[in-house]
Amino acid sequence: MTDIFQQPSIEQLVNEIVALNHACKAAVEIFGEENELAKSARDLKGCLQTRLLRTYPNQIYLKIDQQSSQEAGEEVYSLRLVTPINNRNNAEHLPVRVAKKLLSQEEINKLEKPN
Repeated sequence: MTDIFQQPSIEQLVNEIVALNHACKAAVEIFGEENELAKSARDLKGCLQTRLLRTYPNQIYLKIDQQSSQEAGEEVYSLRLVTPINNRNNAEHLPVRVAKKLLSQEEINKLEKPN
């Protein structure tokens, strides 16, 4: 039996974030952006990203993704992995406005890398 209180590995967190990102996009495509399933998947992804940043601060950092920010119409962080995991260089994206709700300014300052 898995101990739910055990610290998950960075690989596990990244895999869960990627899976939730895909689920969120599928739910939005099928049901619309205001659907409860889509909103729940998006919120859970943000919580897992916050956990990843707090648990492994030396293995991940925040960087504004200019291209994704243009596409989204708002500034978004790319959660960049110092060492790729499963051929991935990032753990998806997090809007800056959401990061400011989930993380303290001090945490953001420590995790953010300039462009």
